[in-house]
Parts: sequence; structure tokens; C-alpha cells
Amino acid sequence: MNGLLPQLQFLRPGWTDLVEIAIVFLLIYRILLLIRETRAMQMLLGVLLLAAMYLIAVIADFSLIRGILEALFDYGVIAALVVFQPEMRAALARLGQTRLMRLLGSAREARIVDRLVEGVERLSRQGVGAIVAVQRETGLKEYADTGRSVEAMLSPDLLGTIFAPQSPLHDGAVIVVGDTIKSAGAILPLTQNPVSDRSLGTRHRAAIGLSEETDAVVIVVSEETSRISVAHRGRIEVGISGEQLRETLERSLPEADGLPAAPSFADAG
Repeated sequence: MNGLLPQLQFLRPGWTDLVEIAIVFLLIYRILLLIRETRAMQMLLGVLLLAAMYLIAVIADFSLIRGILEALFDYGVIAALVVFQPEMRAALARLGQTRLMRLLGSAREARIVDRLVEGVERLSRQGVGAIVAVQRETGLKEYADTGRSVEAMLSPDLLGTIFAPQSPLHDGAVIVVGDTIKSAGAILPLTQNPVSDRSLGTRHRAAIGLSEETDAVVIVVSEETSRISVAHRGRIEVGISGEQLRETLERSLPEADGLPAAPSFADAG
């Protein structure tokens, strides 16, 4: 009996063990929140299914199935890193987000929202297509570098000038950081996920794509229908009014209450 007691010491964890368990639990919980409703969650379920099949093969001594699964596990990790690189990059970016910016006052944010809403409503009334990416906590420098540097104060007039049909920057995206237009004519990544609404064009697919990889709020004005849309966290809401746009921006940008924003976007597909 005395010889058995040392082997059972792991059943009496110390405070450091409890801290480690809590940290691992929180990390797993956070990762599951980040990948829910994404292809990564589907991949995780597939891996769990394969693991269950491997366990059955080991218990039942199915040597052929076990050998195939072992080979699949050896090379599957590398394949997953390639296939799911966008999702993993987005997840890592969101894990590193901080709430420090939420301590800033809301007055400056309100001015930014006013300028954005006014500029987007003007473009919509004029039937001018546009896409505006508003940086939150994840930096957009790599996307801004694909366009032309502007470094000018955000204003409705400047947005109208950039997206005017005769402008050479008309087809690209505007990157907004704070109250400054950092770049125009930027190239954004297109979503690789299926989009159920076939009326959504390249601008909408680019808006969804950027919102999948970052926490940016991306506003789109359709050149064909003049509809205003907003993409965030891989979801898009199409055909919103100026007031709805204002509410979405106020909910997503300041987060002054210290709580995560909870926009109710319709699923992109």
C-alpha cells in the first residue's frame, strides 16, 4: 500500500497544477471561440473523427487501417498548415488583440463615424462604388502598402474624390486608421468561402476576405445597386441604411464599455 501512494500523488495536484489546468482550459476555450463557424472547426471535427478511427484500429488490431492513418497524420499537419493558413493567421491576430485602445474617449470616435457615414451616404446617392476598410486593433499595414500612400485627414469630400469614376484609385480600397486615410487603391484578399448571394461582386468578396483575416470593419457601396454593406468577422450585412451603418460603426469602433462588440451581421454564406 505504501508503495502505491507515491504513484497516486498526481491525484493531489498542487496550486501550480491548478493554475496550469486553468490556463490550458482558457486557451482551448478561446481557440474554439475563434474557429467556430469556420473551416478550421470543420477540420477539427475531421481530425477528431480520424483519431477515433485510429483508436478503434489499434484496439481491433486493424494493421492496414492503422498504417494508413499513421501516414496521414505524418503529412496531414503540413497540408493543414498550407490549406488553413488564412484562418490560422486570423486566429493568431485575434489572440494578440488588446483592449488598450478601448480606453480612449468616444468623442474622437464619434467624429470618425460622422465623417464615414456622411461620405458613404454621398457615394451611395451618387451611385459611386467604393470600399473602405476601417482598422480596429489588427494592423492593416500590409494591405495599405499595396495601394498609394495618402496620409490625409478623413473627410467625406476626400472619399468622394478618391472614388470618383475618373480617379485612378477608384477600383481599390481605402484604408482608414483613426481619423486618417492611410492608403487608397489598396488590394484586399478575396474570400475563399462560398458566398450564397450571387449579386455580391468583387468588392463584397474583398470586404468579406479582409474581415476574415483581420478585425477590420469594411464598408462597401455597390456600383450597380448603390446599396451599402458592412463586413466584419467574416460576415456581411447587405443593403443597410445610413442610420444602421452609424449604429454598426458606433458599436464596433469605440467599445468604450470594455466589452467586445457584438454586431449582428447576416451570415455571408
